[in-house]
Amino acid sequence: MLALTELGQRLRQERENKGLSLEDLQKLTKIQKRYLLGIEEGNYEVMPGKFYVRAFIKQYCEAIGLDTDAIFEEYKSDIPSTQTEDMPQQLSRVRSRKEIPQHTKGVSKAYDYLPTVLVVAGVVVVGIIIWVIAQNIVSDKNKEQANQEAPNSEVQQSNTQEETNETTAKNDNSKSEDEQSAADKKEQEKEKAEKEKAAKEKAEKEKAEKEKAEKEKKDSGKQEYKEVQKTGRSATYALSGTDAFNLEVTSTQADTWLDVKNGKGNAFFSSILKKGETKEFDLTKETEARVNIGYSPGVELKVNGKAVDLPFDSSKQVRQVVTIQYQPAEAQ
Repeated sequence: MLALTELGQRLRQERENKGLSLEDLQKLTKIQKRYLLGIEEGNYEVMPGKFYVRAFIKQYCEAIGLDTDAIFEEYKSDIPSTQTEDMPQQLSRVRSRKEIPQHTKGVSKAYDYLPTVLVVAGVVVVGIIIWVIAQNIVSDKNKEQANQEAPNSEVQQSNTQEETNETTAKNDNSKSEDEQSAADKKEQEKEKAEKEKAAKEKAEKEKAEKEKAEKEKKDSGKQEYKEVQKTGRSATYALSGTDAFNLEVTSTQADTWLDVKNGKGNAFFSSILKKGETKEFDLTKETEARVNIGYSPGVELKVNGKAVDLPFDSSKQVRQVVTIQYQPAEAQ
């Protein structure tokens, strides 16, 4: 950024005191922002000409309420001049070209040339006056033309910028709508896929439950669950007449320790069974299962969906161990 001139600092300070931005001043004066910034920075090279510099400075001052004449006088060293200040030297040159008679030829002969010299000098002076007047007229016309063309140029550029902004906004809106539409479509497809997946899982679960219920119903008619041995806190039962061995353990009153193993000692579950929790075990491939219940009050057992009693009164025998020996019907 260029260093501000004294004039530029004065103008910027007055503008900011008025609470005006360069955009606000651009709207007031119809002068492009870059020219206004050039005035504040003293960067007159961006201007189209010296006439525009003075004209734009004048409009700037009027817009912020400064006395134009006073500003031009006070900061004349910062403002370029549009009129040449070179004084023609034709008069002296004309006189230098004329040979002035030497005193040796006499004073009378010098007076013979004086009228010619005066006529030539008068012609030169008149020419200079006419040239200066013509320059002033041309300067005023150029200044007026600059003031007329600058606002028109600003208006045209402003209209062009507005049209460009409108086109850009429309394109952005169209792009935004397309992106939103694509996102909505993707979300709808995702929701549809999730619903289809949930419906499929529900149907499969219902089918499996139905098949299980039918099998349990079928087996319950032939299923036989009878006591084989009972001693201490342990009891053994034989399960036969069925091709399935499904065990359910539910705790209805309190948390209890539950340990379920097969005949080889491999554990299916060995942890706390919380109140209200149910654990299911498919033991169809096993020949024996050992169920160790740490707190039997409120514990329910079901074999193939059919409730079976615990071997001991839970009020007398809190911890109970139930062993179930399984022989499939097809092997009988």
